[in-house]
Amino acid sequence: MTTLRTARLLLAPLDRASAEHLAAGTPRPPDDRWGPGYPDAADRAGAERFLRLLAEGGDPGPFGAYEIRGREDGVAIGGAGFHGPPDAAGRVTVGFGLIPAARGRGLAVEALRALLDHARSHGARGVDGDTDRGNTASGRVMAAAGMRFLRDDGRLRHYAVTWTG
Repeated sequence: MTTLRTARLLLAPLDRASAEHLAAGTPRPPDDRWGPGYPDAADRAGAERFLRLLAEGGDPGPFGAYEIRGREDGVAIGGAGFHGPPDAAGRVTVGFGLIPAARGRGLAVEALRALLDHARSHGARGVDGDTDRGNTASGRVMAAAGMRFLRDDGRLRHYAVTWTG
């Protein structure tokens, strides 16, 4: 997988070794630089999910996990990625998160838009995402990135984007 680039970010793909270090909460020498509070529990859980995906189904190709890094300094400020390759309907599920110090500047929207473009360019027919009901910021990120609100199931708020043709 290649690194995804936006105006302010690098989305660096995880490999097995990087995911193992991330899950353990220990930087991978010599180049890992992590922002304050990275990785948090959600980042570690995402790395563990990616490691399970590798063990169960092999390399997901372009539909893997990424570290979100500042483009200028290379410091990791969060994680984003897919929960696996497209399903039979061509849909993938996405997740994302940033450390508190990186929030409120549109970086999550920028990262999610890059992932949506990446999914579409690699043949996905749509992307799904969800957030806890109380996490209104994540809902705003998904809406700003072009995903539409579908439903509230009482626990989660579900969003999606679908492409035709």
